[in-house]
Amino acid sequence: MTVMADRQGERKATLLQTYREELVERIGQAINFDGSVQPLHGLHLYRHSVPLERVYSVVDPSVCVVAQGSKEFLLGESRYRYDPFHYLLSTVDLPNIGQVLEASKERPFLSLRLSLDPGLVSSVMLEAGYAPSRKPVGVRAIDVSLLDSNLLEATVRLTRLLGSPSEASVLLPLITREIVYRLLMGEQGVRLRHLATLGEGSSPIARAVERLRQDFDRPLRVEQLAREIGMSVSGFHQHFKAVTALSPLQFQKRLRLQEARRLMLSEDLDAASAAYRVGYQDASHFNREYKSLFGVPPMRDMQRLREATKVSAD
Repeated sequence: MTVMADRQGERKATLLQTYREELVERIGQAINFDGSVQPLHGLHLYRHSVPLERVYSVVDPSVCVVAQGSKEFLLGESRYRYDPFHYLLSTVDLPNIGQVLEASKERPFLSLRLSLDPGLVSSVMLEAGYAPSRKPVGVRAIDVSLLDSNLLEATVRLTRLLGSPSEASVLLPLITREIVYRLLMGEQGVRLRHLATLGEGSSPIARAVERLRQDFDRPLRVEQLAREIGMSVSGFHQHFKAVTALSPLQFQKRLRLQEARRLMLSEDLDAASAAYRVGYQDASHFNREYKSLFGVPPMRDMQRLREATKVSAD
């Protein structure tokens, strides 16, 4: 029995390594330049030949799988690192900080991100015999888990569709559905079930996140928002931070500052104009909070980013 178990373990390890090598090959063929592409609906591919400085963004509900290299997400005081042996699952639109840690020209960072539709998750849940919880659940909206063979194999089959649009039109929904099922049956099944609850709009935290994203440039009145979603102020703070790792005020501040940064970089706005556009009335207050998040004042940050963009283009 021991010999048989050892052989089965060896075969499984060999199969996993074969899947990982195929994933590297297929993503590498699909994107042969540094950056990102979306070759299929909801599927994003990434390639980087050097480690990256921190990137500030808002990530939507999705599962992220690394084929080669490693990456880290920072959310609040928590760090989530994932690599070819781990996947990252996010179930709420979250302002986060991402950083590619391992990458080189010889072994570029290669990864994929598959967006997860709450409606699809709900449908798979019902077929699997689960019902979304109607109670507020303080489940952190992001985490990392081991990438098991079933989920890895389904992910590889997803990348096999990259060179075949006709097959993708038929098989993409089926494989996506299988990936959702594998996630539901895995370590993060509770977190994924939470996504279905959020997607239905029955979760007060989901409504609060949506409201903050829509009205991030308006003054935040926590008491009024808590009242609108039917929670006490203390309960709202507790559940919101449990899910997002940020307080409502921190969440809004991240959204404001990241949008201001985008406006200055893409629309060439000065700091004062960008600050006003995202809801700041005091430019000096904006500059202090900007430096606190990004490490440098706005104009110096813009100079650094534009120089980096120019060097990359050259």
